[in-house]
Amino acid sequence: MASADPALAQALAALETLQDAGSGRSLLALEWIQQVRLQDSRVVFRLALPGFANSQRERIAAEARTALLQLSGIDDVQIELAQPAEAAAAHAHAHAHAHSHGGAPIGAAGHGGGGPERQPVPGVKQVIAVSSGKGGVGKSTVAVNLACALAASGLKVGLLDADIYGPSQPTMMGVSGKPESHDGKTMEPLENYGVQVASIGFMIDPDQPMVWRGPIVTQALQQLLEQTNWRDLDYLVVDMPPGTGDIQLTLSQKVPVTGAVIVTTPQDIALLDARKGLKMFEKVGIPILGVVENMSVHVCSNCGHTESIFGHGGGEKMCADFGVDFLGALPLTLSIREQADAGRPSVVADPTGPIAQLYGQIARKIAVKVAEKAKDMSLKFPSIVIKND
Repeated sequence: MASADPALAQALAALETLQDAGSGRSLLALEWIQQVRLQDSRVVFRLALPGFANSQRERIAAEARTALLQLSGIDDVQIELAQPAEAAAAHAHAHAHAHSHGGAPIGAAGHGGGGPERQPVPGVKQVIAVSSGKGGVGKSTVAVNLACALAASGLKVGLLDADIYGPSQPTMMGVSGKPESHDGKTMEPLENYGVQVASIGFMIDPDQPMVWRGPIVTQALQQLLEQTNWRDLDYLVVDMPPGTGDIQLTLSQKVPVTGAVIVTTPQDIALLDARKGLKMFEKVGIPILGVVENMSVHVCSNCGHTESIFGHGGGEKMCADFGVDFLGALPLTLSIREQADAGRPSVVADPTGPIAQLYGQIARKIAVKVAEKAKDMSLKFPSIVIKND
C-alpha cells in the first residue's frame, strides 16, 4: 500500500502499527483498514471489521486517531464503518460470483468439477471441520475448546459431533438428554456454554455400540447436519472421526465446508496419518486453515518440568512441507484431561488461564483465516461515517 504522496505515506505508516489483538497481524495487511486517503488536513479511511472482531472497534478507532493526530499537518480523522450485508445475500452473491467466473464458492468445488453442487446447511454461515489422520491425538478436545473459545468472543457457534462410532462431545460439553422436536421432522440442538450441540450420543445409550455399516453412518451424519435446527450460526465446528473414510467424504461432497483444521501430535507416526488427512481435503477442494500440534510437550503437574515425549517440531515441519499455516502448539497437561472428562472444557473451566489463552489464540487465527477467505466474495458494504467532535 505504498504512496507517492509523503503525507499519505506518513498516515499509512502510522496505521501500519495498528494490530488485531488476537493474531497480532497488521490491520492494513488484513485489509480491515481500507481506502485510506487525505482530504486537506483530514485523514479518511474505512474500517471493515469481521463480526468476531467488532469488540475491538472502539479501541482501534481510538488508537488510529491518536496515531494520526500526532502527525504534522493532520487536524482531523474520519472513519467510515462498514456494515456487513445480510448473510443470505452474501451467500447468494458468492454463488453468483462463482458461477459467473466458471468456478464455485469456497469449499464447493471438488477436483474434476463433475460432482453435485454442495448445499449450504440451513442456519449456518461457515463450516469448519476439525480432523485428524488417526485417533488418540486429542482432536475432540481441541474441537470442543475451539468452539467454546469462538463462542466466548461473542460469536454464535455450533458443535457437530460427527464421530458416529465414538461420540464424545456430550461428555466434554457437559450436556445430556434427548433433543426436542417440535414438528416431528427436525430436532433442536442442546446447548451449553453458549454453544449449540448435536450428537448421535444424545440418542443412544452410552454403552450401546454403533454396529452400523457405512451407508447408515453417512445417512446419520446427513440427518444430524440437515435436520438440526441450527439457530443463525456464525460457525459450525464439526468434530470429525479420525481417518479418511465415509464420513469425511460425505461431508466434503454434501456440504460447502469453509476449511479444515488438522490436529496432530509431533510423533512421526501421527504425522504420517495427518499428512494423508491433509491431502484428502486438498483432493476434494476443501481449503486447509492450518495445523494444530497437540500434546506438543508434557507438563509435569508437580514440578512444572516440560518434556517433548512425542518428539519436537513435527507439526511445524509438516506445515512447511505443505505450505499451510501452523496455528499453534498445545501442551499435554493433567488439567486439560480432567476438565474435558468433567464436562468443563479448559476455555470454560479456567478462562483466564494459560491453556485457555492458547486455545483463544488458535481460534482467533482460524477466524481471521475464514474472514480472509470470505473477503473476496463479500458484497459491497454501506458506510456509516464517524467524524471527530
